[in-house]
Amino acid sequence: MLKKQVMVKEIEKKYDHPLAEIVQIASQYKSEVLLEYDKYKINAKSIMGIIAFNPSEGMNVTIAADGNDEGEAVNALERFFICQ
Repeated sequence: MLKKQVMVKEIEKKYDHPLAEIVQIASQYKSEVLLEYDKYKINAKSIMGIIAFNPSEGMNVTIAADGNDEGEAVNALERFFICQ
């Protein structure tokens, strides 16, 4: 399992539909992908989970992935959250 903590930047300003895009990015990978904040763990491939989680600017989110392509999944979501 690979984990990386990132601070969410202005995703609402950079992306048209940031919550849907999180799910689209996570769904490209076979690994299990979770977003962790405080005591919450959300499946990044679940639109309902992401809507409830609602990552926003300034949040410190831990991206966790477990599987063969975990590194790629974590890196892709990190780039998304920091708006690169």
